[in-house]
Amino acid sequence: MGVAYNYGNGVDKNFSRAVYWYRKAADQGNSSAQTNLGVAYYQGDGVKTSTKEALHWWTKAAKQGDARARSYLNVVKLTSQGAQ
Repeated sequence: MGVAYNYGNGVDKNFSRAVYWYRKAADQGNSSAQTNLGVAYYQGDGVKTSTKEALHWWTKAAKQGDARARSYLNVVKLTSQGAQ
């Protein structure tokens, strides 16, 4: 359901509603929802931007083998190393 609200598929686009549904699924261990919730926090879609929260959710998803979450973690790691 979160993806539907995130992209406006069959419903009005609403990032806050997307986050609501991502969080419900993420709290139940859904790695795709955890990854999507991390993206929402990283981009500030429907929530206040928080790299810390993004990393939290991506780490949870990556531990379950989610390839997208691992990619996001690697990008943030490389970006932060380049900034030093």
